[in-house]
Amino acid sequence: MNLRFDIVIVGSGLGGSAAAKVLQETGRSILILERGDYVKQEKANWDVIEVSVKRRYDSPEKWIDGNGKEFSPRTYYNVGGSTKFYGGTALRFRESDFAARTLGEGRTVAWPFSYDELRPWYDQAERLLEVHGQTGEDPTEPPRGPFPFPPLEQEPVIATLAERLRSQGLHPIHLPIAVDQGGKGRCIKGSPCDGFPCLYRAKGDAENRLLRPLLLKKPANVTLWTNALVERLETGPSGAVTSVLVVRNGERVEVEGGVFILSAGAVNSAALLLKSKSPRHPNGLANGSDQVGRNFMSHNNTVLLALSPWRKNPTEFQKTLTIHDFYEWGTIQCRGKVKPEMLQSKNAWALRTFRKAIAARSVDFWVMSEDLPDPSNRVTVDDEGRIHLTRKATNLAAHRALVTRAKSMLAKAGLPLCFVDERGINAIQHQCGTVRMGDDPRTSVLDPWCRSHEVENLYVIDAGFFPSSAAVNPALTVLAQALRAAEHLKRSF
Repeated sequence: MNLRFDIVIVGSGLGGSAAAKVLQETGRSILILERGDYVKQEKANWDVIEVSVKRRYDSPEKWIDGNGKEFSPRTYYNVGGSTKFYGGTALRFRESDFAARTLGEGRTVAWPFSYDELRPWYDQAERLLEVHGQTGEDPTEPPRGPFPFPPLEQEPVIATLAERLRSQGLHPIHLPIAVDQGGKGRCIKGSPCDGFPCLYRAKGDAENRLLRPLLLKKPANVTLWTNALVERLETGPSGAVTSVLVVRNGERVEVEGGVFILSAGAVNSAALLLKSKSPRHPNGLANGSDQVGRNFMSHNNTVLLALSPWRKNPTEFQKTLTIHDFYEWGTIQCRGKVKPEMLQSKNAWALRTFRKAIAARSVDFWVMSEDLPDPSNRVTVDDEGRIHLTRKATNLAAHRALVTRAKSMLAKAGLPLCFVDERGINAIQHQCGTVRMGDDPRTSVLDPWCRSHEVENLYVIDAGFFPSSAAVNPALTVLAQALRAAEHLKRSF
């Protein structure tokens, strides 16, 4: 068994898969280490009880919050990473998101480059994920060309809602979605999607659009190990990374390499750096600035179930509308259609008791506001290697104002009843910011190309590099920067 590779990538989500796709062209030997396995294509993929109630695919691990209490994070370890379970939303950051801004209770941090720098990589990312959308609808939209595919059809209930919102002077738009739908597309309308793996590989996730097409070509220089948990990174006398310690199917092995790329997710990449202490790196690898693990962000999230008691909602694919008119507060997106089983364990008595009636009538929304970088919101690890996540919500005034505004406009649009379901610390699907990029090594961990300021052969290519979280889903920006950083690295070989 080969135990030395030119490039070692930890994680097979968007960042890791994109890096492998780009760097494969160098001919260098590449090893991708994925701590989980493939998500099986099985009947349970679309079983609401199995996925949403029994949490069949969730990681069983427990993290510890700032009060010392265990909680179950919504995290997944499998080929393709968390994108196997995302809803396919593929939004670009706005131009202003790349600048330092004052937002209510605090300020964001500027990115080390502008939207214009990332624009061509956004274009490439949208093509790879096969994104559907409509240019010109969004009043906050940054400069861009046409989408690769036309917008998804809005079913009658959603189309009517869009018209009623427009009559209020608002600008509802077609939500950009990475899914193979329309014409001879593989998407089966009416199947669960948002929060579920796709049985027919119609979703534009990291495995379906990046890693699987690459591996099907059987390139001689790319190897994927599944069920391979990286415990730590080892460094040599110079401080550079020399190897990773891996537990694979119960066996501990050491894998040497030349370049190392962490793409394990914002929390786990930071935790792995902190676990990799050495005499040369006493506070954790690449952590001379004491910034590794700090500035954790994950958006403020609230689900709204808006309904009229007299009308049912037969929509099969609901995730086709979003509103950005109040972008300084956040975004209001349709989410996947709520099912009764998803409400049976909610704390609110009304949601549990009337779950069938509510699910049959509701139009369901994900209200999302920007989370601000705060160094006290951080990832740490204890002596046993357990992950601790301390987080105090930021920018709450804006989020609450957005929820209030959303309820009001939905009521005017014919949905007078609104049930509110706030999400807690375990809602980490949009985790980012723990190893942020910047030009100053004193206040950042990575340079603008995702390379560690301190360790020349170490890169982190996942949402951990975000200096700010913006108010839109992170997936497309992760992929765009991953393509940009990997292409820059490719030119160095």
